[in-house]
Order: sequence, then C-alpha cells, then structure tokens
Amino acid sequence: MKKICVILLFSMSHFLLIAQQTTLLPFGSPWKYLDNGTDQGTAWRTTTFDDAAWANGASPLGYGGDGEVTTVNYGADADNKYITTYFRKTISIANPSAFVSILGSVRRDDGVIIYVNGTEVYRNNLASGTVTYTTLASNATDEAVLQAFSFNPSVLVNGNNTIAAEIHQTSISSSDISFNLQLTGSADPSLIRGPYMNMVNQNAVTLRWRTDIPSNTKVEVGTIYGTYPTIFSNATASTEHEIRLTGLNPDTKYYYRFGSSTLIFQSGTDNYFVTAPPPTTTRKMRFAVFGDCGINIGNNQVQALASYQNYLGSHAGEIMILLGDNAYNSGLDDEYQSGFFTPYQSSILKNHVIMPAPGNHDYANSSTVQQLRTAPYYQNFTLPTAGECGGVASNTEGYYSWDRGDVHFISLDSYGTESANNYRLYDTLGPQVVWLKQDLAANTKKWTIAYWHHPPYTMGSHNSDTEGELINMRTNFIRILERYGVDLIMCGHSHDYERSYLLKGHYGDEASFDVNSHAVSSSSAKYDASPNSCPYNLPNGQVNHGTVYVVSGSSGASGGTQAGYPHNAFPWSFNAGGMLHIEIEGNRLDAKFLRADFVVADQFTIMKDVKKNNTVTIPSGSSTTLKASWIGNYAWNNTTATTQSITVTPTTNTTYIVTDNVSCLADTFNVKLQGFSVSLKVFLEGAYNGSTMRSDLANIMPLSDPYTALGFLHQNGGGGENTTRTNITANNIVDWVFVELTSNTTPTITYTQSALLKANGDIVGTDGVSSLTFSTAVVGSYFVNIKQRNHLRVKTNNVISLTVGVNTLNFTDGSISGGTTPMKSVTIGANIVYLMYSGDLNQDGDINATDRSNAWNARNLTGYNQNDCSMNGTVDATDRSNTWNNRNLSAGF
Repeated sequence: MKKICVILLFSMSHFLLIAQQTTLLPFGSPWKYLDNGTDQGTAWRTTTFDDAAWANGASPLGYGGDGEVTTVNYGADADNKYITTYFRKTISIANPSAFVSILGSVRRDDGVIIYVNGTEVYRNNLASGTVTYTTLASNATDEAVLQAFSFNPSVLVNGNNTIAAEIHQTSISSSDISFNLQLTGSADPSLIRGPYMNMVNQNAVTLRWRTDIPSNTKVEVGTIYGTYPTIFSNATASTEHEIRLTGLNPDTKYYYRFGSSTLIFQSGTDNYFVTAPPPTTTRKMRFAVFGDCGINIGNNQVQALASYQNYLGSHAGEIMILLGDNAYNSGLDDEYQSGFFTPYQSSILKNHVIMPAPGNHDYANSSTVQQLRTAPYYQNFTLPTAGECGGVASNTEGYYSWDRGDVHFISLDSYGTESANNYRLYDTLGPQVVWLKQDLAANTKKWTIAYWHHPPYTMGSHNSDTEGELINMRTNFIRILERYGVDLIMCGHSHDYERSYLLKGHYGDEASFDVNSHAVSSSSAKYDASPNSCPYNLPNGQVNHGTVYVVSGSSGASGGTQAGYPHNAFPWSFNAGGMLHIEIEGNRLDAKFLRADFVVADQFTIMKDVKKNNTVTIPSGSSTTLKASWIGNYAWNNTTATTQSITVTPTTNTTYIVTDNVSCLADTFNVKLQGFSVSLKVFLEGAYNGSTMRSDLANIMPLSDPYTALGFLHQNGGGGENTTRTNITANNIVDWVFVELTSNTTPTITYTQSALLKANGDIVGTDGVSSLTFSTAVVGSYFVNIKQRNHLRVKTNNVISLTVGVNTLNFTDGSISGGTTPMKSVTIGANIVYLMYSGDLNQDGDINATDRSNAWNARNLTGYNQNDCSMNGTVDATDRSNTWNNRNLSAGF
C-alpha cells in the first residue's frame, strides 16, 4: 500500500494538516475480466465466485481507442455488441477500521455498478432498481471524466476483499467502452464535492462543499496567496458545508483555503474569487456562459471547458452562468455529481461563482417536481431570494436578479410552475412576471441581460415553430423584456449555437420574419472589418431599442437541426459544441462563441451611446480633454493621436473628429472658445464736446443710491440689464454704456457686458474708448449693439467676427455701424464721426414728442437723471431742444 505524506501548513491561528489517505487500489491495476457475451447473473459479484477462467489484463480496459491498455472483446458483429462486460479483482487490506471512508474514482463508458464483497457501493449512468445483462446505460455522457464517489469502509474485511464491476453499453452499436478504477482509504473526512460558490456581491460570497462524513467548517481568506488573515467557521458537524463569507471589499481578488478546524481539504493559487465591482468600475468583466452542460456526449463537455480555459488564458475568470439542464437525465443528485460537479470542480468551480437557471432536465421533466420545486437543483445551489446581490427581492431561488458592475442580470425559470394556477413563465399573470416587471422598472444599470432555458426562437435540436413552450415564450413573454430595454437574452435547450439580428417586434413563426420590419439593424455586429459588421449602438435606459437573442445550449452535447435551420432571424448559427464568453467594459459588450475545437466561431459587439456629436466650450487659452465614446481603436483628425483621450489647446474654434479603424464609429467635438476683449470706441451725444468725451462728467452729482437711480434703465431698457447690477458697487458711478452681442438681427441677447464711467478713473475714457471683457462669451460672429441711458440703441449692419484677444470696434467713423444706424454725422476737422443720438427718454426705440414732453416735465431736476440728455447735471431747456432736434429718429429694429 502506498502512503500519502502528512503535510503541515502554517496558519495564523494554528497548524492544519492535509487529510491522510492510503491508496488501496491504484489506477492501472490488472483485472480479471469476462468479455464473451454471457449473462453472469449475480453470483459473479461474490467473494466465493471462481474467476480462474477469466482473462487478465491491466487497466484501462475496453475498446474503441480511448487509451486502453487491455482491449476486450465485443463479439463478432460491430452493430450488435455485447451489452455488459464484467471485471473482478481481489485486494488485501490489513486494517479497514483505520479508515473513516473509502474514496473511489472511476472512468466508466458508459454505465457502471461497483460491488465490494458482493455489496453494491456505487452506481452511475444506470437506472435504479434491478439491472440485468441486457440493461442499457442511460446515455453516453461524461465518458472521459473521472467520476468520484465514496462508501463506508464497513463493507471491507481484514485481509482479502473482492472488488467487482460491470460496464454497460448505451446501445448495441456503441463504438467504445472503458473501465479504470482507483480506491483510496481516508482516515479523515474527505472532500467529495466542490468547492463551488454562489451568490456573490460587493461584500460577500457563499462557499460550499461536501464531505463523505460530517466535520465542522472552516474557511480562511486573504488578498495574498498563502496569507489568510480572515477566518470564517461553523462548529456544527455536517457533510453539506455552506458558509457565507462577509465583510469583504468590493472588486477584490481573495484567495481561500477551506476544510475543518483540524484539516485543510484544499488550497492553491486557483482557489480564489473576485467580489463584485461597483457600477462605476472601468475594468473589463468576464462571464462564462454554459448551456445544457450537464451531459458529456462525445466528450463535448470536456472540450467546451478546455476551449474556454484556453481562451481565458492568464485572465482571472469570475462568473459561470448556467442556462439550464445542468444535470441529465433527471436532475438527480448523483447526476449532478457525475455530470456537473465532477467534471468542473477541479478547475472552473474553484474560482467562478455559479449563477444558474434551471431547465426541464433539472426538474426531471416531471410535472410533480415541476410544481414542488424540490429538485436537487434547489438543494445544490444557494441563490438570492432577498435581493442580496442586487435587484428586487424575488423571495424564491427559482428566479432572481443580480448585479455586477453596471450590469443587471436576470435569471428566470422557464419550466417550473407557480401558485395554484400552475402558471409558467410565459403565462404573464404569474408571480414570476409580476416580480420581473417590478425588477425591470427599478433597474438603472447600463446593461441588462436576461437568461433562461427555453428559447423563443430556435431551429436547432428543438423547433420554436412547433413546440408549444417555445411558441408561448415568443408570443406571450418576450415583448415585456423588449419594452424594458433588455439588451441581450440567452437561452439553452437546443444543443447548438444560434444568434439573431438586433430584433424588435418579431413574435411570429420563422416564415413571418422580415429583416426590414423586425431587424433594427441587419449588421452582423462582428466588428471585424468584414462588410456590414459594425457594432450595434444602443441607447441607455428602459428603451425599446431591440434585443440580441442567443441560443447557446451545446456546452455538453451537440447535434440536431430542423428543416428550417438556421432560423431566418438567426443567420449566425453553428451546429457545434461550445460555450459563450462575454466581456463587458464600460459601454462595450463583446460576446464570442468558443467552439469546442478551440475556434472562435462567432462574435458580436454591442455598444451603448456611441457616435456622439459634442459641443465643448472652454475659456480662451485653456486646454480641454476630449474622450471618444467607445472602447477600441482611435484616429483623431488635426492630430496624430491614436489614444481614446487627447488634450487640446485650440487657438480658434476647432472641430475634432475621432474615428475607429473600420469606419464604423465617429465622434465629433466642436470646441468653442469663450472669453475675449473688445476695445470699444463710441462718442455719446451730450457727453461728446466736439473733440473728446467731456472730462467734467465726473462733476455730476454722485449717486447716493445707484441701484434706484439706474432702475429706470433696468425696468425699461429690455435685454437683460439686470445681469449688470452686480457690477454697480458704490457711489462713484457716473455713467455707463451697455453692450450686447446678439446672434441674429433681432435683439435677442446672447451675451451682455457694461462699460462704466467712474469718477475715480474713467473706463470709457475721454477718447471715447472703453475696454470690455466678455469672459463667458464664445468666440464667434455676432451683431454688436450699444445702449446708453437715454440714447437709441446702435447696432452693426453685419455680424462681426470676434476672436481670442482684443477686438477693436470703432463706432465713431462709420466703418462698423454704417450710415443706417441712428448716429449723428458730425464734421470735426476733416473727419466725419458718428454719434449716438440721445433723447429716447422713455426707451421705446423712437425719439418723438413724447420724449420732448418728458424732458420739459422733468425740468429743474438735478443729478443723474434719465431726462438729462445734455449730461450737464440738470434737466433744462437744453435737454428739450436736444430731444426735439433728434425727433422722429428710431433705433432701426
């Protein structure tokens, strides 16, 4: 017998030991076998049976080219092979009472029963009850997978023990059989299922495993492999171990080891999990989607897993999504063990959190199980019921939702029945759909993905035109998801891969599909530079934008198509085994069908809210960062940059365009500069003395209440003068000029600014020049309008281009305002200058008799006054004359 060494591992709390095991029967051992096609009944299983006449050969034994060391006979007719082949072996065990359990590992093709000293200790892939020589195996599945089992050592005796096994074919024409067995004695509890994980969120995950005999539970975790500072434990002894690891940090990779208080069952660099990231995460998230994986016909299960692992490479996997039919044929616990846990637990289950949906085989295709929801599926997985992982609480493990990053997933049950009315998912009045609508209405995530077992469209191994369940899903149910803006729907059931257009509103049979009516986009969305392959661009939110449908039910078996294959709405289809891999990063989703032969047979890309037209306004002389709306490849005009983001410092209004490398995507950024200065020259009638602006304006009585004094302008001037009140600070204001920039010929003001005359230093100087800064105005072309307290508004005849820096505007020589503006032509020496006409006392845009009356009625008033057209500090006859001389002039608006 071969002894396994006892290994000590250091823990922060104490030393732990790896379970001590003894190999009782190694793989490759020689066996007696009988392959002559005779029915041996039951006597051959006993210790007293004489097998001297049987042949002898080393294992593996079998035929069909599966690595057999010893080839056994199947008879003369390859189409009528022997159904059952028998194997026997005697092993010596000195002290079986030293073991608490016996662990077995068997490769069987197709069905097997193992006996120890005449007692059955294990059966797999054979129906329960009496088995005869002619009993066929249940199916040809998991042929290359080692099946793990255990039994009580009480069936063993001191000394010689007889091990007997019978292998059954799945059919008389099956091409191969295989048999190889190992037995190990364990002095401690041994791991027979797991580890595996469920129900992850940002701060917790549930870890589960099974042992052959009861033990207490202990898990140690840490962010550095080999260092496990956080300990979770449960003192209750059990064979079903389930513990919630809480208080964890979001988006963090944790290593773990687990076992009991005295034993480590497993520890390694591939024992890890990653907690859920927050919605703001910018990293790529990966999701492995396996449909109908609980069967291994033609070694498809093994190859699909290998294809995924090969594609994943060194990247950390995170989530394993199951699309139903996770165990064949009846969803029994031992079928879960042989068809799901055994093939996956040594690899993907160690580090992927399982988020499953049930299928009809998980319910044993049984109406009784369908109603009770007591199938092993519900015992083997721990799933959210109270919204622990996001979404609205469903109060059942049959259906639930969960979040990861900015993605909302919805797992639905398309086979189980609900309530006394026996509602199914497609009976849209049932509790499941009531909950679903609530969940969708509350969802705010960028991405929404729903999955279940029965597809609304398929022409693979099932036919959605003829099967009632599938017809009902299509005609009754899916429009709810489309209405709420579900982006992607994934189903299994058909053992192939099928992928649709971006569909919307197609609820009929295959023949009724019209690509022009039902495809929002007919692009392949492969995004690989092939013709018509641009990605789908979907808006965010609960918008009926169209949905991509995927059937991916070939992770365990492959084969079978209907006469209409591929479905007219699903042109990207493959009758091949494999799995679907999804990557989501920000607003980009990439999905790939990884065929079991390691080929990426299909791919598609969906993006959210790309191809944007942006206007960016920045202060003149400053920089801004522009970022393309997608994740991928980039080429920017006006630069040589190939990055997603660039920083620019334009000197003029500039348009930047970024494109991808296949002419599918483009973003436009119109960068507009704001902030410039205007050097304004204007002569005000009444303030202009024929050569300069009067310097004695400062002698006008200072204002005791400038807000009130200018109130008339604020109330009647129009155009938003109220915006300048914050510029009026104290009693030193003498007068002002109000400047407007408008984008059209009507006085709809875009930007405003005022130039104030102050007694302690002119802003509008004696030369008539003032400097104004438009700090928030965008560089561009505008009409320029000028107002003063009792003057007519003056505007430019045409738009003026105002650029970064100082813009000189001279209203005194007619070059800007032109002869049509209400300015007075005055000859000063050899020059003709243009003055703003004063006298519009009521600010109605015209100078008329009403204004003359206003000036006369207000005579003898002093100080700052609206009626003081001559700006001499007193309203008198000069103001009336000034007004009368300018009568019948208008502002020209």
